[in-house]
Amino acid sequence: MKYEQLARDIIDNVGGRENVNSVVHCITRLRFKLKDEAKANTDIIRNMEGVVTVMKSGGQYQVVIGNHVPDVYQAVVHVGGFQSQSPVDAEDSGGEKQKSSFIDIISSIFTPVLGVLAATGMIKGFNALFIALGWITTTSGTYQILNAVGDSLFYFFPIFLGYTAIKKFGGSTFIGMAIGASLVYPTLSTLTTGKPITTLFSGTVFQSPIYIEFLGIPVILMSYSSSVIPIILSTYFGAKIEKFFKKVIPDVVKAFLVPFFTLLVIVPLTFLIIGPIATWAGVLLGQVTIWLYNLSPMIAGFFVGGFWQVFVIFGLHWGLVPIAINNLTVHGADPVLGTMFAASFAQIGAVLGVWIRTKQQKLKALSIPAFISGIFGVTEPAIYGITLPLRRPFIISCIGGAVGGAILGFAKSQIYMVGGLGIFGIPTYIDPKAGLTFGFWGAIIAMVVGFLVGFILTLLFGMPKGADRAAAAAEQNNAAKANAVQNQTGVKGGSEIISSPMKGEVKPLSEVKDEAFASGVLGRGLAIEPAEGKLFSPASGTVSALFPTGHAIGITTDYGAEILVHIGMDTVELEGKFFSAKTTQGARVEKGQLLIEFDIAGIQGAGYVVSTPVIVTNPEQYEQIATTGAQHVNAGDRLIELTEIKRK
Repeated sequence: MKYEQLARDIIDNVGGRENVNSVVHCITRLRFKLKDEAKANTDIIRNMEGVVTVMKSGGQYQVVIGNHVPDVYQAVVHVGGFQSQSPVDAEDSGGEKQKSSFIDIISSIFTPVLGVLAATGMIKGFNALFIALGWITTTSGTYQILNAVGDSLFYFFPIFLGYTAIKKFGGSTFIGMAIGASLVYPTLSTLTTGKPITTLFSGTVFQSPIYIEFLGIPVILMSYSSSVIPIILSTYFGAKIEKFFKKVIPDVVKAFLVPFFTLLVIVPLTFLIIGPIATWAGVLLGQVTIWLYNLSPMIAGFFVGGFWQVFVIFGLHWGLVPIAINNLTVHGADPVLGTMFAASFAQIGAVLGVWIRTKQQKLKALSIPAFISGIFGVTEPAIYGITLPLRRPFIISCIGGAVGGAILGFAKSQIYMVGGLGIFGIPTYIDPKAGLTFGFWGAIIAMVVGFLVGFILTLLFGMPKGADRAAAAAEQNNAAKANAVQNQTGVKGGSEIISSPMKGEVKPLSEVKDEAFASGVLGRGLAIEPAEGKLFSPASGTVSALFPTGHAIGITTDYGAEILVHIGMDTVELEGKFFSAKTTQGARVEKGQLLIEFDIAGIQGAGYVVSTPVIVTNPEQYEQIATTGAQHVNAGDRLIELTEIKRK
């Protein structure tokens, strides 16, 4: 078998056959479930010829192969003596479905709203900046309208989280929104202005005046505006209550009686028990966080700043996001996320150092766009494409982030709102009341110092001369081989146009929530946020790969371009639900032919994003790959132009 040796090497380095619970594959990667991931030699696997990279996500050890993963998978099954399985193995070795981790739950709840949360936070931050500079006053109409936009999402946060949280827990989204809306219902806030009926827990930290009762039971009224924990817990129990009523209520009246009884149970239960307990827990969490930070702000900043990029790689930063938002709600400011600000600037400092020092043309070409995107806080291209593979620059960027974090801790810099990334995060350090404080200037200093540390240390120590020279020589040798192959095969010069396979919004690959696509290691191209559930052929050619689940398709065009279209992220786990393929593997297709239909609402309702990468998986064959500058495309519009390498 062609890939037998690669299969043997992979199996040996994931800890051997005895360490494998199961292995399946999707359109680009092998997905192992290992008994002990610590036994896997990740660095060795990542450097194997034929392996693109290694990822750990969702309880799976993922070896990214590329378009020929079905062949490698068959070799792995044959060599390892594994049973060939369906695309998704939802059962673990104990026969129980894998449960979502805490990090997975938190990321699923907050990811959909982070973009708008950052946008509104930026507006609020710039509003504070305009006040600090004396450009507008707090009584002006301009300030009031901008403040309304900036506060809108955060004030009504329970409604938005009600939607995303209950969807994650398997409930109906509008029930989740109704629960959130009940928590911020304006009339309830006016009930606390009169004389209380009685007081509960007098003389304790939980002392609570009672203004209203529900069926004779005292109700502790809390302020749930901008809160996080109460709505998440409420929707968790609400989803379970809804499932119970779905089982016992006849189908003919389910449409209105299920939400009727669910809301009648969960909303009073939230006001009586869940809300107060969750609010007290949030206050306690905020106090503990601030107490730990105040033990030594510099050490806290050094730790968070130094390890922030590591947290991001493993998804652990999601555990800090709700803590930060809780601190903003309880204290009006947060030092936790405030200490990571310098990390992205240390990263681009290291990238700039690599660009100056390296002799590899490929690295130089990747460094420029990675540096630009990093200025605005998008560091994935820099991490996965440049610094992490080189190792030393990544370690140096962590050192720069740690030094910057220590400065932020010394200055006691805090964020006063959730805002944008990179330079757009600067306004979040402006105190809405005090203006440009020492904490704000500390953030500016930390940003500059983090960048300089990353840049200077990478120039001095980040690129070993011998190793870089050897890599540059290997690059030239590979280029010579590629040219020889081109001359032998007679590939002709000229251009080929790859059309958009669907209607939707265009965005760069770096914004895709999957590091293998975002870093460009699988190929170059764009991503589309589809507006309708139809995928058409982007060019005439042959279907070289069509996954059984119908979520991804590979096409080899008549001129040799290898195109991969992958609908959504991790949608292989849907096992074909919501997808309907209209062609078969090996079939001849024409440009504009309908290939796949898919249900966008169904996929999103199941908790998956539908962002669709459209990539050229053999970019080395082309002298230039130019992508469209349009923000929106229709199916058939010009998307990618390929200029082939010409013979000398």
